[in-house]
Amino acid sequence: MLKNAKRNLRALALAALCVCPLGLGGCEAGLSGPSDSSAVQSGPEGPEGAVRFDRSLDGYGPRKTEYDFYFTYKMVHPWWDAVALGMEDAARQYEEMGVSVNYEYLAPVSVSAQDQLRRLREAAGRGFDVIGVDVADVGTVTPAINALLDEGHKVMTFSSSDASKENGCRRIAYVGNTHNYEDGADLTRALCEKLGGTGKVALLVGTPGAPCHEDRALGARRVIGQYPDMEIVETEYDRDTVELAYEYTKEFLARHPDLAGIICCNMSNPVGAARAVVEAGLQGQVAIVGMDHDQEALGYLRDGVIYALGVQDCYSIGFDTIQVAVKIADGLLPGESYPEKTEEITTIIYQDGAAAMLRILYGEID
Repeated sequence: MLKNAKRNLRALALAALCVCPLGLGGCEAGLSGPSDSSAVQSGPEGPEGAVRFDRSLDGYGPRKTEYDFYFTYKMVHPWWDAVALGMEDAARQYEEMGVSVNYEYLAPVSVSAQDQLRRLREAAGRGFDVIGVDVADVGTVTPAINALLDEGHKVMTFSSSDASKENGCRRIAYVGNTHNYEDGADLTRALCEKLGGTGKVALLVGTPGAPCHEDRALGARRVIGQYPDMEIVETEYDRDTVELAYEYTKEFLARHPDLAGIICCNMSNPVGAARAVVEAGLQGQVAIVGMDHDQEALGYLRDGVIYALGVQDCYSIGFDTIQVAVKIADGLLPGESYPEKTEEITTIIYQDGAAAMLRILYGEID
């Protein structure tokens, strides 16, 4: 079903999905303010309900027998590989109905809003039923989305980064994380409670302008601002790379021997931060919170190096993206059979849930 070059996925939930190697190629919406948190705390329904692999199509009857979609996202990265698993499973279920869903799923090696603009323009000339984009930078990409819509193309956003109507974007619909601000706030609140409401912390954000990263950082800053005895002493943008997160964390630790915690706003930086903390022999002294399901990060969580991770249901993001794209292609508008924003969950996982997540996602058993 995928037209781009194929490579093997990481071993994410292969036993649960029976997935073949997929073709892949990229987390994350304009700045928002506080609202009710959508994150789910780790508990009886925590790890087991964090990622829902038992999804089935919602019963909508497609009006065509073949669809062609184009999806581009921020960067080649395991987070987006997990989204692709859900996409592939939804496409397979449509195929069982006699409906062929073809799609391209492509991204650059590193985040570039200009590269995203080039990909969108190229896709516009190829007659896709729907074009989907995980927005790299709201200010840069929004005018391009609106221009495509003015030309008659059907454009949606997906993953973790929306360019919403509040940002002036007229995209048709969004599927993904609608609560990045709350995720950042929830993780930071957990860190503050862990530290007893006192201490110096550092902030690793990700990519400048990436809506999800910026929203999580905003949530973190506002929570820290509620604690008079806490302070963010360093902020760096690691561009969603483990290597930069590792280097920045080493610098934080060198400049601030009394650093008490690190807040991480994407999937890569908890790994880099944890590596540096372990290398410095400071595990148990510097608490780390961050995002998502990287296998190495979950191992650090199990071992107590990382205190908490907010795991997004990437599989459902991919699955629902395909379902919504089919309806958009059929000419349905939000409110007819799908919402303008399809909200996916984030589950905060603590040390007591780490082994279960490793077993569920990677088949790893202690």
